[in-house]
Amino acid sequence: MAHDMAAWPHGVGRRVLAEVDSTNAEAARIAPNLTGPEWILALRQTAARGRRGRAWTNPQGNFAATLVMRPTESPDQVALRSFVASLALYDAFVAATGRAEGFTLKWPNDVLLNGGKLAGILLESAGSAAGLSYFAIGIGVNLAQAPSPDQVEPQALRPVSLLSETGAEVTPEEFLDLLAPAYARYEAQFTTYGFAPIRTAWLDRAAKLGEVITARTARDEFTGTFETVDEAGNLVLTTAKSRHAIPAAEVFF
Repeated sequence: MAHDMAAWPHGVGRRVLAEVDSTNAEAARIAPNLTGPEWILALRQTAARGRRGRAWTNPQGNFAATLVMRPTESPDQVALRSFVASLALYDAFVAATGRAEGFTLKWPNDVLLNGGKLAGILLESAGSAAGLSYFAIGIGVNLAQAPSPDQVEPQALRPVSLLSETGAEVTPEEFLDLLAPAYARYEAQFTTYGFAPIRTAWLDRAAKLGEVITARTARDEFTGTFETVDEAGNLVLTTAKSRHAIPAAEVFF
């Protein structure tokens, strides 16, 4: 692996904690004193959580980290970094395993391996419509072991681990050293050229593009063809009757 690509990104902090309640909670605590973006990696989390406040199991050897920053764009633009993070995860997995096959990106913020859930992203922020005081990208990866199927919701994808599916043994610190440079490359692209190239790269790696999926929002459920992701990051779903641009939903295959 080329080491110039894997150099730690300039101006980005790196904080490795033996134990913390959750890396996203730590991000909120350190945000007021940040001078630049910072990665927080926890080798053990005592109060980890997933999307919608669900408990998140984090077995030993798995990856739990948060990138915290103070962005300047509008909140809707800032949220597009879930796609930036997805692409960075994809590249880090390819670097860690030496293969690209089997890895796909599931809208809005999961990475799949052989159709199972390998990684998830949780975005959190504080601030107002005028601007965010901080923004956190929480990332969980099943490096060493996957939660058992009874620990995930019915209908959810089966969890898989990098080790079980590929045989690649990667420590959390090693994975962070692959992920941070990959993230920095896509972040530079995003801040320079906007969402368009990120969107194109994401769609190239998208799971179930052109296939029938179900998107469940707080109020509705739509089943239709996954047509694209639009310029605002919405999932575009086409049914027999109409076309829907969905800003937030849980997606089921």
